[in-house]
Amino acid sequence: MFKKESSTPYVLACLPESYARTDNGVACLRPDADGEDNKDGANHPYSDDEDALLDAEANGNWTPQEKALHEARIKAKAKRRLRRSSSRNSTSESLSESGEAAGGDPSALKGKVHNNDRKSRTGKGRGLPKKGGAGGKGVWGAAGMVYEVEEPDMQDPNYDESAQGDTVYETVVPEVEEKELEKMVNPIVQEYFEHGDTKEVEMLLKELNLGQHKYEVTSLAVSLSLEGKASHRELTSRLLSDLSGKMLSQSEMAHAFDKMLKELPDLILDTPEAPQMLGQFIARAIADHVLPMTFLDCYKGKVDCDHARVALDRAAVLLTMKREMVRLDNVWGVGGGLRPVKHLIKEMNLLLKEYLISGDISEAEHCLRDLEVPHFHHELVYEVVVMVLESKGDTATHMLMKLLQSLWKTGLITVDQMNRGFQRVYDELPEISLDVPHAHSIMETFVDLCFKESVITKQLRDACPSRSAKFVRAHDC
Repeated sequence: MFKKESSTPYVLACLPESYARTDNGVACLRPDADGEDNKDGANHPYSDDEDALLDAEANGNWTPQEKALHEARIKAKAKRRLRRSSSRNSTSESLSESGEAAGGDPSALKGKVHNNDRKSRTGKGRGLPKKGGAGGKGVWGAAGMVYEVEEPDMQDPNYDESAQGDTVYETVVPEVEEKELEKMVNPIVQEYFEHGDTKEVEMLLKELNLGQHKYEVTSLAVSLSLEGKASHRELTSRLLSDLSGKMLSQSEMAHAFDKMLKELPDLILDTPEAPQMLGQFIARAIADHVLPMTFLDCYKGKVDCDHARVALDRAAVLLTMKREMVRLDNVWGVGGGLRPVKHLIKEMNLLLKEYLISGDISEAEHCLRDLEVPHFHHELVYEVVVMVLESKGDTATHMLMKLLQSLWKTGLITVDQMNRGFQRVYDELPEISLDVPHAHSIMETFVDLCFKESVITKQLRDACPSRSAKFVRAHDC
């Protein structure tokens, strides 16, 4: 709005027909018949009167009334521009142009123009409403908008760990170092030699983070079995077969055996037969598909160590034999209690017969240890006593007594096994007497001899059965 001046009546009198006087004495454009502003004036910035004014300004002939009229026209044009503009040009720029041109205050219309205006007032943007039309007091967003769950940011200063629900802790097992690997794996393998359960070994090994040292399990197990019994080597071969494909690949198995071939000069210091045994391990592993079939071909003409060459030759010989003649499944024999009772009895009879021929007690002890059946040693005692009863001379009796004496002193035969063997003969003596009539007298003599040599106890000697009173009376008559 503009203030009235004393010269206003005169100014209005000079206005063209397109302007009219309002109630408060302000000159404004006359609306058309349709109620709109003069569009010709909007489309054509300069009319004939305006051209005359501009010419007067160029010639320097403007009167004060004409100058006031020109200022009023500029202000009306600025107001019309603000109403019709759909762009998001800043109001300050629009008003500054009019203010610079007219020298007026650009903030005069600011409050009225921007009242309840939702367009950006910063002078930046694309002419769109703020927040896409979803802004406003108490408004979360546009209608129909679906918000996704936002993951909490741990870097947020307001992040509260306790407010995030239940905390899940994951156990992280550090990778086993090479120095500690032997200390952790050896007890597992030694315990496996006692129970023979490969699944338990697999479970215990999975609990360890072996990392890149998994192949060391194979070399450690084989090294321990080389120092043990034949049954331990059989169990080790089975363990490698069960772990192959589950925990260890063929390449890792090949890496382990390659390492052992290089370490043979050190292994023979504790186990002189290590090259032959390692060759049997290699042959068994190839037969069980633990090692690839081309494992031996990789070493042809490339081995400089004599011990490694012996091991590879041993494996090649076992693999080239006919399957009907040699079964690599039994390359270590059948260990301990897995053997049938009849087979064990046959082995013990053969052991005693070889001893009576050679008289070598140490060889007999070695053969008995190889059977690995300490719970069945009472059978050896039984067979010794029966051989004494069936023998036809004192030589066999004294040799067998010395064998029992040696086995007793070395601890291969315990008190329980000795007593159980003699007691079996005591119980079967009546049946044995049918084939050996003087079995009772021979038994008594042998029992007294064993007692004098401290092979049996006094209680066991007193338990020896004697001939019945009826047989004695008939013999005396």
